[in-house]
Amino acid sequence: WSEAARSGQPLVVGVCGPQGSGKSTLALLLARLLNARGLRTANLSIDDLYLPRAARERLARDVHPLLRTRGVPGTHDPTLGLTVLDALARTGPTPLPRFDKAADDRAPQADWPIFEGPADVVLLEGWCVGARPQPSADLLSPINALEAAEDPDGVWRAFANDALAGPYHPLFARLDRLVLLTAPDFATVRAWRGEQEAKLRARLAKEGRDAGRTMDDAALDRFLAHYQRLTEWIAHDLANNADVAVRLDAHRWPVETRGL
Repeated sequence: WSEAARSGQPLVVGVCGPQGSGKSTLALLLARLLNARGLRTANLSIDDLYLPRAARERLARDVHPLLRTRGVPGTHDPTLGLTVLDALARTGPTPLPRFDKAADDRAPQADWPIFEGPADVVLLEGWCVGARPQPSADLLSPINALEAAEDPDGVWRAFANDALAGPYHPLFARLDRLVLLTAPDFATVRAWRGEQEAKLRARLAKEGRDAGRTMDDAALDRFLAHYQRLTEWIAHDLANNADVAVRLDAHRWPVETRGL
């Protein structure tokens, strides 16, 4: 942190991990620990940078229907992320974007929390934070039934890959450090994400909100198929390139670490 402080900029730490791996919990814990040590720490999720539903509908119409579903690179607003990072380096209030997953849309700006800057540390967490594009040859063959049936010509996966090489690159280039969590396999990610969906349904029921937009098992399987390619690529590509890499077992216990 002292190096970043001398530059007058916050230290930006990325926390990357598959869905359900505990990356959001880790980021919250790190923020509490750092704040307790007197370091003003802002916590931002790449999920909160998702494009509004109307913008994804336009992408679905103009580029590929699979872009209607939030998730892959190309369905976020990395420019918004850069704007927030720049604002967090300055003294004064910075609204932190929020995305309402139950509504599948960006929350009204009036509901965004305010961070009083400047920040000393910014934590940027998300399933594809720090991801690098795949080699073009890796895109030729579909990785699952969704890609085979609905992206046979590779337009969707090429669009996502190009987004990593293009508009996402300046955002991820701002990372000073990257922490990576990996799962044993994609089946474990499916189990973890199922737990999250059950918790979301329970929370909505407790709040008296409509749980109609939550996913049953079939919908969840389809949803996760959108993420499989990059989840597996990130685990392979960043295992030796992240500053800290933690391999988890099926119970989310760390079984191997590198960089600590």
